[in-house]
Amino acid sequence: MDVERLRRDFPILQEMIYLDSASTSLTPEPVLQLVLDYYREYKANVGRGVYRTAQMADQRYRDAHGKAADFIGGGEEGLTVLTRNATESINIIARGLDWKKGDRIVTTLLEHHSNLLPWIRQKQLGAELKIVKPDRDGLLDLSDLDSAIKKGTRMVAVSQVSNSLGTVLPIKEIGEICRDRGAALLVDGAQSVPHMPLSVEDLHCDFLCFSGHKMLSPMGAGVLWMRKEEGVEPLLVGGGMVEDADVDGYVAKKGYEGYEAGTPDISAAIGLGRALDYLTDVGMEKIHSHEQRLALRLAEGLQEIKGVVVYGPSPSRGRRSGVVSFSVEELLPHEVAMMLDQAAGICVRSGHHCCIPLMKHLGLKHGTVRASVYLYNTEAEIDKLLATVEQIARMA
Repeated sequence: MDVERLRRDFPILQEMIYLDSASTSLTPEPVLQLVLDYYREYKANVGRGVYRTAQMADQRYRDAHGKAADFIGGGEEGLTVLTRNATESINIIARGLDWKKGDRIVTTLLEHHSNLLPWIRQKQLGAELKIVKPDRDGLLDLSDLDSAIKKGTRMVAVSQVSNSLGTVLPIKEIGEICRDRGAALLVDGAQSVPHMPLSVEDLHCDFLCFSGHKMLSPMGAGVLWMRKEEGVEPLLVGGGMVEDADVDGYVAKKGYEGYEAGTPDISAAIGLGRALDYLTDVGMEKIHSHEQRLALRLAEGLQEIKGVVVYGPSPSRGRRSGVVSFSVEELLPHEVAMMLDQAAGICVRSGHHCCIPLMKHLGLKHGTVRASVYLYNTEAEIDKLLATVEQIARMA
């Protein structure tokens, strides 16, 4: 993978070292150009007009659905809905199923708030919620999940990759347990779909959710893939999502239109489609291998610095993603992040990473510093981070 060539598509990298892609990725010039083309050349609403520019917008909007489905191997079956983000996608399922009092839901303490709070709300409404906890290294024991997913479990909702610790969960094995027990499986793929090749068939999942802004797309485009749409009520109603309506009721359209009430973020969807093309052209296997090398270099380098503690699975205990969380003794995470920015223009995340229950479980009152890599990062940037952290740790 020619990283230096790719970096020319991200002019912002001339001004900074960006290591916060787990929060949101940068957007390359070809994606931005297509978004501008929409606004300059054929801006129109979708699903409503028969004139030429409306038809152009409609076709590109439909194409984005197809590209998203193909990217995750879901083009042959299932339904792909465009949402605002993974949070909305998860809430569509959490709010759209016909829950009965006592329905059992299983999730983990590794989850981002987006895949934890919707299920806590269902618990408050009468569902039974089981939350499986990881060990101190952020790893889950599959036998704990196996015990938690009892016969009669309605839903299992897990992230494929932890956004805070980089833990990669054994989703395929979890999916097999779910099939055996008759439980539906929802996978939060916000941290996996942008970084590794995958297929919904291999995951054995019923729902897959992810966000475009974490994979080179503009903000405002998320994806919900459902193996079957039956039994899931739309989160919102109104606009063009109806087939027919009168004063006594309405009939929702079949397919993705029935879940996309109101005017969507059309430019974000078009940008998402182009971003998926960009990632496909680079190659997800190449991206994944590149990130693994950088993350290993980063994790091992941080472990060698006196006064630095690295969290999450060690390379010897299990696979981890391109997310590396750490702390510097005697300094708050926000202080470290500010010092990295001021000293070397390095952008990292600090705090709880929308995982407050997990941070409490690990005894990390103020959270961690989190560095996360993507296809545009280099070994030189990792070395610069390590050198700067070492300086900070020495001064602490």
